[in-house]
Amino acid sequence: MRNRHFIAMHRGGLLSGEDHRRLMKWARDCAIHVLHLTEKKEDRRLTAALEVARRWEEGKASTGKAMKASLGAHAAARGFTEPADIAVARSVGQAVATAHMADHSLGAALYALKAVRLAGRPVAEESEWQMKQLQDGLPDRVELVRGIMMQKQKTMK
Repeated sequence: MRNRHFIAMHRGGLLSGEDHRRLMKWARDCAIHVLHLTEKKEDRRLTAALEVARRWEEGKASTGKAMKASLGAHAAARGFTEPADIAVARSVGQAVATAHMADHSLGAALYALKAVRLAGRPVAEESEWQMKQLQDGLPDRVELVRGIMMQKQKTMK
């Protein structure tokens, strides 16, 4: 069952529209923060998805457009061969999919951590950076997100 803290109020959950946009920003920031780990950072599907995510945050793009952009980022991931490139693209795809379901913000952060690990970089530093960004944007969500991410990290290889 989904956590009600990630379900929009208009759908019976506890997530305000403003907090949903903040989760999108956090997810997008997580994806952007690892974009440099791939030589594919200029892939139009990734840059377009990140732009749609930014526009959705501003109320200037529809959820449908965000979902199409997410599908594009995931299609890019399927075309890549390097594991770190794939993880970066998945992070972007999950970030923009946050428009549809706020839970996808967690996927963006987790795939970013996976990309860091696959690139041979310190995962703990990236995780701390992510939590700092969340603390700055949504301080009341930090412990909830940290707990869920720790659970999900155990199953993500």
